[in-house]
Amino acid sequence: MKIFSALYQRAMTWARHPKAPWYLGMLSFAESSFFPVPPDVMLAPMSLGQPKKAWKFALLTTLASVAGGILGYLIGWLAFDLVSGWLQQAGYYDKYLLAREWFDRWGFWAIFVAGFSPIPYKVFTITAGVTTMSFLPFVMASFIGRGARFFLVAALMAWGGPAMEARLHRYMEWIGWGVVILVVLGLLIYRGGMS
Repeated sequence: MKIFSALYQRAMTWARHPKAPWYLGMLSFAESSFFPVPPDVMLAPMSLGQPKKAWKFALLTTLASVAGGILGYLIGWLAFDLVSGWLQQAGYYDKYLLAREWFDRWGFWAIFVAGFSPIPYKVFTITAGVTTMSFLPFVMASFIGRGARFFLVAALMAWGGPAMEARLHRYMEWIGWGVVILVVLGLLIYRGGMS
């Protein structure tokens, strides 16, 4: 049963779609303030499928992400009472509290590190607004932190190029099922540790 090869092939087809950059920009913007899916899921296959445009895709992702981060900042600053319930329902409230702790401890550097943190970036952008972090340092740290992450993803994918794409396609079933097994094992270990 080849599930992951078909999904991979579809992702690569979408990555080469003429409107893919628009979708990438919209996803990057939305992820920084409210949407749960990170833009890497589009940036990686787009950079892999079109290595000569990888830097352009990384810049687009960075700029759109920073713009979305500004929206997240405004949400935190002006409307936190409206979204605090959503943070709890979405399971982000503990992460929000951790992000606040990071801001108290490291300030500017919390946003910079957020680009590589397992805590969703939107939590940091909203928290920056709640704590009324200075706006210009927020934008600069977002640009540097997010840019570093997205340019790294694009560079790794572009470096691999067609040879990497062919290898990934050949082993996609093994990779896909391996990830599923790791997730299941992780959940079992997590639940076992809680009991």
